[in-house]
Amino acid sequence: MGGHGHGHGGEASDRGRLGSALVIISVVLLAEVLGAALTGSLALLADAGHLATDALGLAVALIATVLAQRPPSHHRTYGLGRAEVLAAALNALALLVVGVVVAAEAAARLAAPPPVAGVPLLVLGALGLVGNLAALAVLTRGGPPQNESGQKGSDQRSLNLRGALLEVMGDVLGSVAVLGVAVVMLTTGWRQADPVASLVIAALIVPRALALLREAAHVLLEGTPRDVDTAEVDRVLRRVPGVHGVHDLHLWTITSGRHAVSAHLVVDEARSLRCGDACVLDAAATALRSNFGLTHSTLQVEHADHADHEHTC
Repeated sequence: MGGHGHGHGGEASDRGRLGSALVIISVVLLAEVLGAALTGSLALLADAGHLATDALGLAVALIATVLAQRPPSHHRTYGLGRAEVLAAALNALALLVVGVVVAAEAAARLAAPPPVAGVPLLVLGALGLVGNLAALAVLTRGGPPQNESGQKGSDQRSLNLRGALLEVMGDVLGSVAVLGVAVVMLTTGWRQADPVASLVIAALIVPRALALLREAAHVLLEGTPRDVDTAEVDRVLRRVPGVHGVHDLHLWTITSGRHAVSAHLVVDEARSLRCGDACVLDAAATALRSNFGLTHSTLQVEHADHADHEHTC
């Protein structure tokens, strides 16, 4: 016998925040591209490249949030919730490419860096910092959303939105680096400041991109949710009255904030005859929901004689 528990609340990503951040980042990007052409700064060009990737990432994230709201179908019974995770993975790959290209160009310029116009660079760096801080404020407005069990927590924030947040935080640091280059160039005339800052920007991009890619891959490869202890889930299920054993326990993430669990519960046949398998299913589903917020559960109840032979029948 099988039992199902489903969570319908889900986590609705805020399309308005992503859209507003995309507009701000696009304006800053245009200013930095023009500024890089005017000043000849690699650091500014590197930050513009980072911004271009972020603008593309925000656009993909925005599209993904629309796809994620589409209802399930016969062909996709979970819907398109994982479009957000795919978007995060694509953003991470794009960030890695930008980081590697910037690092290579910066290394090539270290020996003979070209001259850079300091004053325009200072102005553009300041404008970029203001714009990136505005985008960051938009994305963080309202705090972390609720998970499907109604609990708040930063670990439940959409992976898609978290990817966008990481990118914009990197943009803020990149703008700070550009400002630093401008100050050093104006006060000391040290040309190497520009490629050195570009290497710093690349060093900020690559680790964040790898971390985001690793997390997205973990979800896509049906990894166990990082905030749920599989061993503890097993122990909780075994403590349900009438349950003598648990096997074929699986935990995975459908999309950010939506976890699922399936398991086979071996029950006492005498107890099953007294109150029926439904009471065991209800107790197990309640335990999963109250202890772990797992509202999407698929549980199969079986007796000991079937558990020993289910794979050969």
